[in-house]
Amino acid sequence: MTLEEKIKKYEELRLKYQEKIAGRMSEEQYRDYSEVLFSTHSCAIEGNSFTVDDTRTLKELGLGMVPQGRKLLECIEMADHLRAYEYVMENLQHPLDEAFLKEVNRLLTEHTISYNAKDAVAGEYTTVDMAAGDTVFGNHDKLIARVPALLDATERACFSDVHPMIVASRFHGYYEYLHPFRDGNGRTGRLISNYILMRKGHPQLTIYLEERQEYISALKQIRTDGTDEHLTHFFFDIAIKHMQDEIKQKRQNSKPRLFLF
Repeated sequence: MTLEEKIKKYEELRLKYQEKIAGRMSEEQYRDYSEVLFSTHSCAIEGNSFTVDDTRTLKELGLGMVPQGRKLLECIEMADHLRAYEYVMENLQHPLDEAFLKEVNRLLTEHTISYNAKDAVAGEYTTVDMAAGDTVFGNHDKLIARVPALLDATERACFSDVHPMIVASRFHGYYEYLHPFRDGNGRTGRLISNYILMRKGHPQLTIYLEERQEYISALKQIRTDGTDEHLTHFFFDIAIKHMQDEIKQKRQNSKPRLFLF
C-alpha cells in the first residue's frame, strides 16, 4: 500500500474512531484511558515490567501502593511518566521549543536519572557521547547543536499542509538520531510525537511492547538507509491497526450475551 493510500485509510478510520470510541467517552475518561495505555507501553519498550492494570493502580493510588512483584524503581519511573504525560496534555498549545523539550525530559527522568547516570541532570543535554543497544551515536556536541533547527522545523511543519502523522514520524526519527539527553530519549521522543498529533486533534499513537522489534528496526533503517520512509509507514500501520482493533473490540463488547445460571 502506498503512503497516499495509507493516509486515506487512516483518515477514514480516524473519523470512525472519533465517532465510535473517543467521542463516546467523557473527555476525562478518554484521557485517562489513553494516558495509562501509552505510559505502560512506552515504559515497557525501555524494559519496565508494569502491566496496564499496574499502571492504572499506580495512577489511582499513587506510590503508596506498589503493585505486587514490581520494583520500586519501576514504580517511580512510571509515576514520572504519568506526570510528564499530564504536563504535555495541559500544554498542547505550547510551542515546540527547547524549554518545552527539556521540561518534558526533566519530568520523565527527575527521580530515576541518578540510577542510570549519576553525574547527569534531568532535563539537561548530555555532556558525553552516547550509546544504546548496539548503536553508537555521533559527537554529542554536534548532534545537540542541531536540536534547535529540528524543533523550529517541526513547529513550522505543524502549521503546514504536511500530514501530522508524517510530521510526528519525521520528528521522532531525527530526534532519536540526535539522542540529546543522557536518559529518557525514547520516552521523550514518543511523548513529543504524540504532542504533535494531539495538538492537531489526532488520536495518540501507542507503540505496543510486542511491536518493539519492528519499531527499533524502522529507527535503525534511518541510519543504514538514510531515509525515514520505513518509520513513517510503521507509524501509519500501527495507528490504523490499533484503531481497527479498538473499534472491533467495542463492537464485540456491545453484542448481547447469553448467560446461563
